[in-house]
Parts: sequence; structure tokens; C-alpha cells
Amino acid sequence: MPFLGPKQQAMDRNPKRTTSHTLADLLQRVGDSSPHRLVEARHSVSVPLLLSFHNLSYSVKVGTRFFPISFTRTNRSSDQKVLLNDISGEAREGQIMAVLGASGSGKSTLIDALANRIARESLKGSITLNGEVLESKLLKVISAYVMQDDLLFPMLTVEETLMFSAEFRLPRTMSKSRKRARVQALIDQLGLRSAANTVIGDEGRRGISGGERRRVSIGTDIIHDPIVLFLDEPTSGLDSTSAFMVVKVLQRIAQSGSIVIMSVHQPSYRILRLLDRLIILSRGQTVFSGSPASLPLFFAEYGNPIPIHEDKIEFALDYIRELEGESGETDNLARFNKTWQRNKRNRMSYSNEPKLSLKDAISASISMGKLVSGATEMDSNLSSSVPTYANPLWKEVIVIARRSTTNSRRAPEQFGARFGAVIITGFILATMFWKLDNSPKGVQERLGFFAFAMSTTFYTCAEAVPVFLLQRYIFMRETAYNAYRRSSYVLSHAIMSIPSLTVLSLAFAATTYWAVGLSEGTSSGFVFYLTFVLASFWAGHSFVTFLSGIIFNLMMAYTVVVAILANFLLFSGFFITRDRIPSYWIWFHYASLVKYPYQGVMHNEFDDSSKCFVRGIQVFDNSPLRTVPDSMKLNLLKTMSKTLGMNITSSTCLTTGSDVLKQAGVTDINKWSCLWITIALGFFFRILFYFALLIGSKNKRS
Repeated sequence: MPFLGPKQQAMDRNPKRTTSHTLADLLQRVGDSSPHRLVEARHSVSVPLLLSFHNLSYSVKVGTRFFPISFTRTNRSSDQKVLLNDISGEAREGQIMAVLGASGSGKSTLIDALANRIARESLKGSITLNGEVLESKLLKVISAYVMQDDLLFPMLTVEETLMFSAEFRLPRTMSKSRKRARVQALIDQLGLRSAANTVIGDEGRRGISGGERRRVSIGTDIIHDPIVLFLDEPTSGLDSTSAFMVVKVLQRIAQSGSIVIMSVHQPSYRILRLLDRLIILSRGQTVFSGSPASLPLFFAEYGNPIPIHEDKIEFALDYIRELEGESGETDNLARFNKTWQRNKRNRMSYSNEPKLSLKDAISASISMGKLVSGATEMDSNLSSSVPTYANPLWKEVIVIARRSTTNSRRAPEQFGARFGAVIITGFILATMFWKLDNSPKGVQERLGFFAFAMSTTFYTCAEAVPVFLLQRYIFMRETAYNAYRRSSYVLSHAIMSIPSLTVLSLAFAATTYWAVGLSEGTSSGFVFYLTFVLASFWAGHSFVTFLSGIIFNLMMAYTVVVAILANFLLFSGFFITRDRIPSYWIWFHYASLVKYPYQGVMHNEFDDSSKCFVRGIQVFDNSPLRTVPDSMKLNLLKTMSKTLGMNITSSTCLTTGSDVLKQAGVTDINKWSCLWITIALGFFFRILFYFALLIGSKNKRS
């Protein structure tokens, strides 16, 4: 890499040397007039960090799970499956510890256990850093976790992706130029210079390669130079060259003063040379723990030496798979490993080496540029010394909004599809209900228009379902290690929805209001109609967003959304008036999101006792007498006048707007109350969305 100096290049030729510079060193080269000051400090101060874990055991109940794991505590069956069985080991600063084994051996489970992604009450054993138990809050700040899947925004470039990560992870007090310099240094360290301005890409748009995506995923989580880095199969799905480059990057990260722990399925010979310690698992048990160089000695003493010309890791894994097919043989190998570890303890353990206290070690790391989330010194309470989040809430909201805007702007077809659907629906409604008159027929057609128009605004919001579901795991990855608050995401998500909803509301209202002839085309009537359309979009979008937060399956989410919205329309008061709804269903009438905007626009149209909708002979329009000649209808009016003792002529107003509201049964709430309730429901579902994320995105195994 052209950015790296001679010392780094020399380190590349000799993987075991530990004279590389930290990311902070690289940054100092860019922004400091004394580029060697931090390097000298790195060589003069020893920061031995040792992550130890002892007797880790974890089992789960086997059974069918009907709900997402975050929302459930128990299973149907009481059968226990052991995933980790009394596993111990240690990982040291400056080295890579790799967890190996066949599929189902417990590799990812062990990584999750060390990364605090398993509930403490379910995991037995202890995990310490420099001899002190790690609190969950502290671990989140000093560590990072790279998932197996590359979860990135497809329309952002490599540089933008890392820059947004820097804005989340690095403090607001750090200047923009220094953040940018840090990103540029990281791009060089990851070997991504040639792809810096290329979009990530997805199935529909070509972007960077798989190996580059994996390195970008790693980069987003190490921008703050974490002390401990966990990776779940970072080489999975990559070709041998890309996999080697990824592990080479991890080696540099480790040698910069970090503990790197990764799971890997079956490393190649070149990758094995970069690894410092191995833990091989089989059915949740440790069958080997030590350096790669000690593998031949281990199997030789076990009585199954590795042939000279065989790939030692391939031989070891194949042999372990053979033992798994024989009853009890894996247990024998696990017992031999424990005995072998005791006999070779001085060679295989660092426990007797001097090390700093956790407080002093983290303080030294901070002084060298790590943990730039804002901590400058440590007090006796480590968890309170390191800030939980690097930035205040308002800053997080702005960065999330900017990232969402950038990603959406490069995929205009998503909003274009919604806009087109709204325009087409509005055009169809405008032509179907063209220039309604103030007659009994016009009244009925207005009721139908309002019911369909208001329900359309809710159905159009169904597109919010896939939007969050596609981003859900990015959100879970970023919030799991405190990149930003969940509340920041909810606020930003709500704020960013308002501009698009406003455009859609204007388009729909302008297309239908004057064409249908609502409120006689008055400007005040249009403003109120537009306000209700916008409030409906807001409430509908909030409701659908909330559902996407509790239902993880896309097709199931669509089914539930459509079913609930259909029932909202049924109980809105259009098909059956409120006084005709059975008492045991009346609660659903008031829970219907369509009820309030429907009643609101009805009030806007008819709440005027001076407006007349039925005059004289029009009273027969909705009866079987509508087909008789007008002369006969006039004679009927005269007869009715004599009977009722009042004069009813062809111009006499028999039904005003207020009468229409009474007949429709929508007089229980006035239009302003309907508006405020609709808006309030939108906020209510946003709050529920926050709690759904709080409860359902713990990202921990139970």
C-alpha cells in the first residue's frame, strides 16, 4: 500500500513483528507536525492487555420458536442442547486468536459469548480483561463486533460509508478535517484506495467486490480503534486472495495494540501463518488450544502424528470430523487437550507475565489514540469514565438523517414509485368523482370518495415495511456497540419522513380537491383538506413503521398491514354508522386510524348549516319514487305540505350539511379534535416503534 512507510512494509514481510503504527499514528502523520512523537510513545510504553475466559458453558432449549428471539424467553420443549461445554482460553493484545471447527461446533456461539451477545443469566463461567470482570457497558465502548454478513448502505461510496461511521464513533469535539484524515488513513490501512469513490452496490447495482465489502464492514467498526475486535467468520464466502487480504488487515489491527478474536471455518496455509493462537472446537468442546506451530506436537503426543507433507490445519480438522463420527472419541480428545494444556502451561499461557491493571491499560490505550469516543482519563469507576456515546443526541439525529438522505437520493426510483402511485390514484379518483354536485347523489358519492381517499393514504404507506426491514440489521449492528442511540434513530426516521409525506400530500390533495369539487373550491377548505391528508400519511407511516419493528418477516408484515388497514376501513363509520356497530366492537371503531381523518374531512365538507344538499323534489332521489315524473313529485310535495302543516316547495331546503353529518353518525368528535387525534396517533406509534426497537433489538441470545 502506497500510504504505508518502510516500517510497515517491513512488518508485512515479517508477520510476527509488532513495530507497526496504530491508526492514531497514521493520523498523526497526516495532522501533526511531529509525526514520530506518538510512535516513540508506542515503543516506550507497554500496554499488555489480556482477555481471559474460564469454564464457559451455554445451552439452549430445543423447540420451535414462533416469535423473534428478542421477544421470547422460553421454548416449547425442555430438551437442552449444549453449545459450549467448559471452554477456557485467553487472547492477547497484538495477536489474532482464531476459533476453528466444523459447522455447528460452536464457533459463532463462543464469539458471541465473549462479545457479551449472550444473556449473562444463560452463560456460565467468567470473562475478564487483565483480571477484572468486564461490565457490559464498558465492553460495548472498548470493543467492536463485525458480523458475518456485510450490512452496508448500497448507495454510499466506500469513503462516505467510513466517514459516516467516523461521525458516529468519533466525538463532536474532533474537527471535521481530523475525522476525514482518520478515514483516509483507514482507507489506506484497509487497502481500499482504488475503491474509495465506488458505491457499495447491491443486487441491482454493481459496486465493490466481496473482499472489499468485507474490509469496509471491518472498517466501519474499527474507525474508533477499539481495544477488542470480534469477527464472525470474516473470510466466509471470499476467494483465497481476498480472504488472505482481510486477515492481513486484521493482523495490522492486532499489531496496532488490539485484541482480535475471530471465527474461521478452515483457514488456508497462508492465513494460518498470520494467526497467533487457535482454539479448535468440536460439538461445543475445546479439542485443541495453542499456537499453530504446536499442532504437530499435539497430535503426535495424542498418537496420530501429522504427515510431513500434509497441510496441518486441514489434517487436524479432517481428523476431528472423523472422530465426531465415532462415539466418545471427541470427548477423549477434549480430555487429552486439558491434560496437555496442564503439562504445557508455561508455554501456552501468558498468565504469569506481568500486566497492567485494567484502568492503567485502558488509560495508556486512550493516550495512544484508542477510544477516541471522548474519554481522556480514567477514574476508579471504569464504566463511568468512558462515555457511552461519542456524540450528543442531536448530532446523531443529524448524521443519521444525512446518511439516509444521501442513500435515498441515489435511489430515486423508490420515492418515484410512491409518487407515481399517489398521482395515478388521485387521477383515477378525480375522473371517477368529477365535479360532484350538491344533490343527494352527490352527497353519497362524496362519502364514498372520502372513505376511499383517506384509506388510500394509509395503504400507500405500506412501502415503509421493507424500508426498515432492509435496514434492520444495520441498525442492530450499529446500536449494539453504541454507535448511536435508538432514540436518535427513531427521531431521525420520523423527521426524514415528513418532507416526502408533504410532497405526496400536496400531490394527492391538488389532484383531487378541485377536480372533485370539494368545499366549493375555497382556499380555506383546501388547506384543511391538505392538512388532513398529510396527517393521514403521517399516522399511516408511523403505524406501518411500528409494525415493521415487531414483525421481521417481509411477507408476514405485508399481510398483517393489509389485514389491519382493511379492518380500520370497515370500522371507520363509512360502511356502518357508529350507532349500528355492536357494543363489543365499538372499541375497534375508536381504534380505527381511518375514522378520524374520514370524520375530519366530512366535517370540512358538510359542517355548514347554510349549505343545502336536498331541495324540494330531490327528497325522492334516494327512494323508489325517484323515477316518477317531476309533476307527480310536486303534487306529492303539496300533499305532504298539507299533512305536515308547512309549505314545502321545489326550492325548500330539506337537508343541510349538518343534517348529513347527523345521518352519517360522525357528530361525536369535531373536526379539530379529529385532526389532533390523527396527529397524536402518529406520535403514539413512533413511541411504540422506539419501545419495539428497545425490546426487540437487543441482539443477544437468551
